[in-house]
Amino acid sequence: ADDVIGQAAKAGAKAAGAVIDDAAVTPKYVAGFSPAREIPIVWRIAKGSIKNKLIFLLPAGLVLNEFLPGIITPLLMLGGAFLCFEGFEKIAHRFLHKQEDEQHKEELRNALKNPDADLKAVEQDKIKGAIRTDFILSAEIIAITLGTVSSQSIGMQFMVLTVVAIMITIGVYGLVAGIVKLDDGGLYLSQKESPFARRVGEGILWFAPWMMKA
Repeated sequence: ADDVIGQAAKAGAKAAGAVIDDAAVTPKYVAGFSPAREIPIVWRIAKGSIKNKLIFLLPAGLVLNEFLPGIITPLLMLGGAFLCFEGFEKIAHRFLHKQEDEQHKEELRNALKNPDADLKAVEQDKIKGAIRTDFILSAEIIAITLGTVSSQSIGMQFMVLTVVAIMITIGVYGLVAGIVKLDDGGLYLSQKESPFARRVGEGILWFAPWMMKA
């Protein structure tokens, strides 16, 4: 158990970049929905994420590492290149396609306000998009973990991958849930009788949108 936890901690530290990317990307998928739907949406994305890791990527990673061990390093390079491209694309899109981005956000807001809109379909589409994005990041996390424990027995690899998959999913989506509910926490505090609590709540309400953008 000590070996598994030690190896999992080592792999988790190496995967921090992909974890931070996941935590930064996911909150946008709940933007525009009512506060009552935010946590259920995050929960459904988290379930899709753990399914990606444990059902699809973990077995595939073990098979590749067993029969094609030399492929792990090229996979890491491809994953790293994709994350570099994705980061550049997001920044470029923000400056070069700002008007299109605002138009898309306005269309989403109008769709959610439309009384005839199928909100379940809109929500399902957003969740599917988030799980697809998570698949790429989860694949990178699994590849990083395999690169860390590639010399270990297949049993040790399986246990470390399982621990890392579960720990990272709980950590990422716990953080995401906290981020998307930050404004609700601020609103709750701003309505308290205590002047200090109100000031803290108002500060959180001011800070939350800026943090989301950052």
